[in-house]
Amino acid sequence: MTEEPRPERDPDAGDVGADAEVPTAPEIAEEIAEVEERRYPSTLGGALYILVLIAGAVGVAWSGWGDWRIGVTVLAGALLAAALFRLVLPQPDAGMLAVRHRFVDVALFGVVGGVLIFLVRTIPNQPGL
Repeated sequence: MTEEPRPERDPDAGDVGADAEVPTAPEIAEEIAEVEERRYPSTLGGALYILVLIAGAVGVAWSGWGDWRIGVTVLAGALLAAALFRLVLPQPDAGMLAVRHRFVDVALFGVVGGVLIFLVRTIPNQPGL
């Protein structure tokens, strides 16, 4: 089999060939940073979302390495707090807590948190474990 010669590519033509230089992730990040200065977090809801994530992670970790009832209760508390934050924060300030309509977000956070609390309180202790 003989290989056919590859046609020359114009780097300004816009098509990316095997020989074209593709920008790396840090180069792309630098270009974005030059265009817009990033703020951490940009809304109150963003800060509260980070707190909910931290509390949820603590609850999951506590469930794995400590008393599971306390860990699941902490996780449920984080979800109930997220429901409360989503309920009281206006849409522009809700940040990543606002995924769907307010009613749906509050209902999902509240129902899952409430069910976890219910399960923690109603599952009997297992002797010998």
